[in-house]
Amino acid sequence: MKRKRRVNRKIKVIIIIFAVIILVALGYFVFKPSKSRKAQNVVKIEEKIESHGYELAENETSYYKELFKNLKVVLNEKPLDEKKYATLVGQLFLASFFNLDNKISKNDVGGLQFVYSDFREDFEKYAKEGIYHYVENNMYGDRKQVLPIVTEVSVLNVEPMTITYLDKSDKEGYKIDFKILYEEDMGYQTTATLYLIHHNDKLEIVKMTK
Repeated sequence: MKRKRRVNRKIKVIIIIFAVIILVALGYFVFKPSKSRKAQNVVKIEEKIESHGYELAENETSYYKELFKNLKVVLNEKPLDEKKYATLVGQLFLASFFNLDNKISKNDVGGLQFVYSDFREDFEKYAKEGIYHYVENNMYGDRKQVLPIVTEVSVLNVEPMTITYLDKSDKEGYKIDFKILYEEDMGYQTTATLYLIHHNDKLEIVKMTK
């Protein structure tokens, strides 16, 4: 009788062990992210302009990449055409900032590398609380939300002028008016005026208005 009980206990223990193994295996396959899901969260840098520290992410639009290519050409010219440089900085910023379709989440704010470095943190916070607030997470590439795609940023007016920001004043700054075109009109901002100053051998944006 005792022997029979011991046998039954052994059988129960074996059944429990097998059940645990099956549950662990099922949990692994259910919750393990696939390779394709992991890859969606990694955005690689495609190209750099070493002299100024500008970077081109691989997920930028073809239009943005063309602007970046033009910027690289302009920055290599001697002497530097600052009007062209300022214009391209503005176009690149707007083409990335308002193009929400390629952003991974609301924390993936575009165009920050063109913003005045001392103002960058505040601007990023402003963006996350504003236009980026409703951008849904696309970490795994399964977002259904329809978001704006910028197709062109045209220049309306370029005005060299003295720009003052906090304790810094630049007599050779720029005020530039732009028009923003989208693949589909979804009610997003279509005009912008940017104010740029010289900072650390670069032209950086200190202010944006409609």
